[in-house]
Amino acid sequence: MEKQRSRSIYQLCMMALMAGVMCFLSPIAIPIGAVPISLSFLAIYLSVYILGMKMGTVSCMVYLLLGFAGLPVFSGYTGGVAKLAGPTGGYLVGYIFLALICGWIMEKSSYQLPWCFVGMAAGSAAAYAFGTVWFMIVMDCSLVAALSQCVIPFLFGDFLKMAAASVIGPQVRRRLKLAGLLDGHC
Repeated sequence: MEKQRSRSIYQLCMMALMAGVMCFLSPIAIPIGAVPISLSFLAIYLSVYILGMKMGTVSCMVYLLLGFAGLPVFSGYTGGVAKLAGPTGGYLVGYIFLALICGWIMEKSSYQLPWCFVGMAAGSAAAYAFGTVWFMIVMDCSLVAALSQCVIPFLFGDFLKMAAASVIGPQVRRRLKLAGLLDGHC
């Protein structure tokens, strides 16, 4: 019983830590238009790479709840429910799909590098799809206009974030396993 409780506390701490990483990295942004370049995707890639689908997604949801509660953890040090209702709100909600899809593919492939890249790309595509539709509705614009503002300018940067997560994620995961801090259930 004590071992199970200790494990639960450890898992809560790891999820909180990764939510904290998201809160630290995500506000760092370069405004280039309606949707800024931020490090949010990198933080989510790392979270699911290190914690797996379930705990990584919970970390992402904690991050989003903190932002929706008003803490300045979204891009450009913003927060609040108004951010959800705005043009970038769909991308924020899309983070959940990113974490779920990316984490699922990573886990199913036993974290094999090519499949991790596929997982990150598929999760990113889902987040982009959800966010782009939301952007089109809120901004009353065409698909071409939304893609040119909200997707195309970010593809190369997101590829670089995937590459960084593919280098950092396995290293952190391996070191946590060696330290006995990560088992098959994380």
